[in-house]
Amino acid sequence: MSQATLAQPAEQTSPARRKFTLDEYHRLVQQGFFDGERVELIDGEIVCMAPTGPEHSSTKSRALMTLLRLSGEGWHVRIDDPLALGEHEPVPDVAIVPGSPDDYRTAHPSTALLVIEIADTSLEYDRTVKMSLYASAGIPEYWIVNLVERRLEVYREPSAPAPETLFNALYRSLRLYRPEESIAPLFAPEMNLKVEELIR
Repeated sequence: MSQATLAQPAEQTSPARRKFTLDEYHRLVQQGFFDGERVELIDGEIVCMAPTGPEHSSTKSRALMTLLRLSGEGWHVRIDDPLALGEHEPVPDVAIVPGSPDDYRTAHPSTALLVIEIADTSLEYDRTVKMSLYASAGIPEYWIVNLVERRLEVYREPSAPAPETLFNALYRSLRLYRPEESIAPLFAPEMNLKVEELIR
């Protein structure tokens, strides 16, 4: 009686993931492919952002009004507008960028003085992918308005990433602020911002 030969299983492979260049992404945006959707390009992947809830929207509006009231020379506030960080194009909730709006008529800012993300359902993503992306771009200060734990997370001192991967850059400094505390951003140390103006 001959011994049956078992068939060898086929080699397992993962499905290939198609990454987009910045030019391809821009063409899709210009063609209206994402109309009505909130998307951003991170590491070649088009990321669909979660719908904005009422507290998220209210907090963003309050942050805008507060920053405009405290505004100074040489910078301005952008809301839900892209940053051009190399081959990545994140869309932070709030970004303070140098110069005036007219400086960016033909290209999005390639840096920021401060980036603010308002986090509820996106908290883990903002603490990992977004944090590492902003650190790798050398953005000096990154705030997460943490609506889950009712605090402000302030990240400073970005470290450079290793060349082989984007998502290993970090901020060396993290401080947590409670609503009753105040903070001054690095780019405007004279500014006295009450955290409760962001988190009620």
